[in-house]
Parts: sequence; structure tokens; C-alpha cells
Amino acid sequence: MPDFDLLVIGGGPGGYVAAIRAAQRGLRVGLVEKERPGGVCLNWGCIPTKAMLRSAEVFQTVTAAADFGVYADNVRFDFAAVRQRKDGIVKELTDGVAGLLKANGVTVIEGHARFTGPNTVEVHEVGPSPIFPGGPRYAAAPAAAVRQVSAGEVIIATGSVPARLPIPGAELPGVVTSDGAFGLSEVPGRLVVIGGSAVGAEWASLFAAFGSEVTVVEMQDRLVPLEDKEIGAALGRSFRNHGIAVLTGATVTSIAAGDRLRVTVGGPQACDLDADVVLVGVGRRPNTADLGLETAGITTDARGFITVDDQLRTDVEHVYAIGDVTGRALLAHVASHQGLVAADVIAGHDAHIDYTVIPAATFTHPEIASVGLTEDAARATGHEVITAKFPFAALGRAKTYGDSEGFVKIVAGQRHQEVLGVHIIGPSASDLIAEGALAISLEATLDELADTIHAHPTLGEIGMETALAGLGLPVHIAPRKR
Repeated sequence: MPDFDLLVIGGGPGGYVAAIRAAQRGLRVGLVEKERPGGVCLNWGCIPTKAMLRSAEVFQTVTAAADFGVYADNVRFDFAAVRQRKDGIVKELTDGVAGLLKANGVTVIEGHARFTGPNTVEVHEVGPSPIFPGGPRYAAAPAAAVRQVSAGEVIIATGSVPARLPIPGAELPGVVTSDGAFGLSEVPGRLVVIGGSAVGAEWASLFAAFGSEVTVVEMQDRLVPLEDKEIGAALGRSFRNHGIAVLTGATVTSIAAGDRLRVTVGGPQACDLDADVVLVGVGRRPNTADLGLETAGITTDARGFITVDDQLRTDVEHVYAIGDVTGRALLAHVASHQGLVAADVIAGHDAHIDYTVIPAATFTHPEIASVGLTEDAARATGHEVITAKFPFAALGRAKTYGDSEGFVKIVAGQRHQEVLGVHIIGPSASDLIAEGALAISLEATLDELADTIHAHPTLGEIGMETALAGLGLPVHIAPRKR
């Protein structure tokens, strides 16, 4: 008899959710994790960055308090205290996950798992990492003890790690990844961010708020290139207006050491930049190193991601994979949903995952959120579309809130006026996108959005206002010229 009905390798937002759901379904579940529970999301991504971004937001609000009739003198920040607050939040949440696993009867095994067969792994003890003394990162100990573990089913949920660019000088001191940025003990005077997608843009926004002189270098023609092009253009304008230099259509060709780091940028805006810190915020790669996939017979695609079907099965019977390691959508909430589906399938339920409605959020200032098709993608797939926009500047609640930058854009089918995509840049975009996701999931039309009574004055009523604009019946902005 195997040690467990299900063994989950990795305790991130996919792995711990899968383990809890499987235990609730009556399975004997083991979970192998070599770091603190919660994975990248809780330890190195979603939660710690948002905690620090919130500190930056409060600092900016207080420095502009006079705009609200409130006067605060000698406003300053303590970066050590910002980091301490972040660490406290991370510990509280990771401890909470550990408590949930225990409460649901999941056996947690500390260590690094390596396949010895499709349904067996050896778990190696791990020791503290010399890179992050006292922190959650771990490396294999020199003489690691081994524990043999067997399971009827296995879920691989090992996530991803930051990608390294093949740039001369990328290994120099002062060049950090998004993980390494948490090790910075002070706000850099000059910061160059390589990559203007979600990760790079968030770090740029954070350090700029704390006073860094920030330059973002993005290879594509706009920031956040996966977003609707109007969103990317709007973020570029906002960054420049707030003092962040943006170089698009540009690449970093080398980094050299000196009194400061010298960053050479190629492209139409070729230049040399001096920096105290260079932050590489581009791309992630699957975290499958020393996992023994070959021993288990598990195949990967050309990029190293594990291929799965819509029930998260790999090409090896009884082995599943979820989260970033599958390469489908590198988002914590997708990993969690995949974990629920995989656990249900293993427990005998006919569950499947649908990737057609996946909201995404980028926590810059202003925030960005989107779901569904961009305008270009909708047209490229043969849709005849209509688009509608409504600015936060015309929304009463945004004015009273003191943050009215940005807009909502809806992409809808021309014939039936069904909502195909919703794209937001502005205050609380990450919260507002839920209505867009629900609208697409329920195949709602502009009429149905417009006819739904929204509370006033709220930021949420911007969805109704945008739908009215799409119908050619705007109330609080001037109608389009015919």
C-alpha cells in the first residue's frame, strides 16, 4: 500500500489548494515543500510586492495630503520598517496556510522531492541558503538525508523561477531578479528595470514612489505588451508624467561595473545609463531543476514546461501538473483553480478547466486589469467589434477619491453586443475586473450591463457607464460624433 493516496510536490497557491481539496474529498494527502508554504505568491510575488506597494501608496497619499485639505509636515518613510511590515504580513499568511494544511489533515514533508519512478519520490533534507541568510530560500544540504515516499497519484506543483537574460554583466553585484529585489536594504538612487511587463512595471512603480530615479527598458513598442494597446500606451504616458523614463523598442546589450553600473541600451533610443541597481523583470522559467522528470518519463515542451490536458494529466498515468510549471497562464489564481480541478479529478469527479475567462491584474499606479480579448485579438479572430470607453475623470466617486486617472474599455461583438473583453487602467482596477470576468462567463451583453442598477457613487458604476457609451447612449460623457 502506498504511503499516500496523493502526493503533492510544491506548496504554492496551486499545491496547497490541491492538497486541501483532495483531503476534503477523503484522500490521504502528503505535501512536499522545501521552503515556507505559500510558494512564490506568498513569499516572493503577489503578497510581499503588494504589501510594499501599499506602503508606497500611503507615502504618496500623505505627501499629497494638502490636496485633501489635510496638512502633514516632515513626511518621510523608513524603508526598513516597510520591509518589516511586509515580512510580518508574509509570515502571518504563510503560517495561516500551514495551519490550514494541518487542520485538513495534510501531512507536510519538508525537503526537496526527486522522482525515482512515476509514483515514488525521494525527499532530500535541505539546509539554509547562503544567499538569503535566515530567510525562506533553501538549498540542498551537502549530505542530505533521504526519505522514500510512494503515492497512488502525484501532482507536480513546483512553480517557476525568474528567467535570467544572456546579457554580458548580468551576474554582476547589483543586478537582481524580482526575487533578489527583496534583499535590497535601501531604495536605490538610480534604478534601471529591464522589462516593462507586469513584474518590471510594478517594481518600477514601487521604487519611483519612494524616490528612485527609474528607467524602464522594454523590447516591445509599449509597456505591458500583453494588454490592450490603449492600456499600454496609457501606462507609458502615466509613467512619464510621474517621472519614470520609458524606453520602448529597446534592449539592454550589456552591463558593466564601475562606480555605478553602466547599462548599455540598443535600439532607436540607444544610450548608456548609470544605475545603482539593475532589476531584471522579464519572464519566468519552469522550476523543474533536479526534479527527476526524465526518471518518471514525464515530457516537457520546447521551453521546459510540462504538458497537460484539460484535466491536468501529464502523459504519464497517475501524474498531474498544475500552476506555473505547466506554462498555461503564470498566475496564482490560475494555479489555484488548476489545483481544485486536479484534486477533484483524482477524487473521481469529472472536472475540467476552461482558460477562456482569466482575469489578470498589474498593481502599478495606476492599476491595470483585464479579462477576455483585446481589440486587436478580437479582430484577428474574425469578430466584428464595437468598442466603448469611459474615463474615471467623469466618475463622481473617482473625483471624491482623488484618483481619476485612466479609463475602462469594453470590446463587444457588433451583431449581438456580447462582451468579449474588458480592460481597465485606473483606481481599484484589480477589484473592478471581477464584473468583467462574470459578464464574459455569463455571455452578458452591453444591454444587460447597462440595465443592471449599480450603486452610486461608486467606482463600480463605471462598468454600467461604459456599456451605455457602447450602446451610443452615454449619460455622463458627450456622445460620439456620428
